[in-house]
Amino acid sequence: MSASFPRLVAVFAVALAGVGIAARADAECFATTPQSVITKLAPLPSFQSRSGQAAAGTLGAVDPSKPPSIVGLWHVLLTTTSNDVGIPPGAVIDDAYATWHSDGTELMNSSRPPMTGSFCMGVWAQLPPRSYRLKHIALSWNPTGTVFVGPAIITQEVTLSPADQSYEGTFTLDQYAADGTTRLAHIEGTVEATRITP
Repeated sequence: MSASFPRLVAVFAVALAGVGIAARADAECFATTPQSVITKLAPLPSFQSRSGQAAAGTLGAVDPSKPPSIVGLWHVLLTTTSNDVGIPPGAVIDDAYATWHSDGTELMNSSRPPMTGSFCMGVWAQLPPRSYRLKHIALSWNPTGTVFVGPAIITQEVTLSPADQSYEGTFTLDQYAADGTTRLAHIEGTVEATRITP
C-alpha cells in the first residue's frame, strides 16, 4: 500500500462528501487500492434525464422585475481540473443537489453513499451583481461510516446566468485530518449548476 493511499482515501471521502465531491472512482467507498481508484473511474450516478434537463423540473420564465437571485434548488456538477492526489483532470467528483437559502445558508445532498456522510452545509454572500462566494463544510468518514477522517472545506466562486437558470464558476476543496489543521489533500475544479423549478 503506497504512502499516499490514506491521502487518496481522504480526498475521495471528501470528494464524495458533497463537499464535496461525489466521485465514484471505483472508490465510492474506497475499498480498493490507489491504482484501481485512479485507473478505474466508473461513471457517477447521474440524475440527468435523457433530454439533458435535470430530472426534477423544467425551466421557468424569468421575471425581469425581480433582482437576480441564487436562492433555490440546483443540480450541481463538480469537475476536477487539478489536484495533488492523482485524480485525472475532467473527472466529475460530485453530481449533487444544493439548496441556497435566502438567509445566506446552503445545504448540499451529495451523490456519496449516506453512511459516509452525504450532506454538507455552507454559508454564502453575494458579490454584486450576479456573483456569489460560498464556503461549504463537509465531515468526511471512512467507507464504513465509523471512522472520522476529518473536515473538508470547499469554497466556490460562481456567477449566475442572465436568465437566473444556471450558474458556473470554480471551486477548491481542502481535506483535513481529524485534528482540523493537517491538510491531506487539495483539489481545484469547475462548478456547473442548473436550476430545478416546480
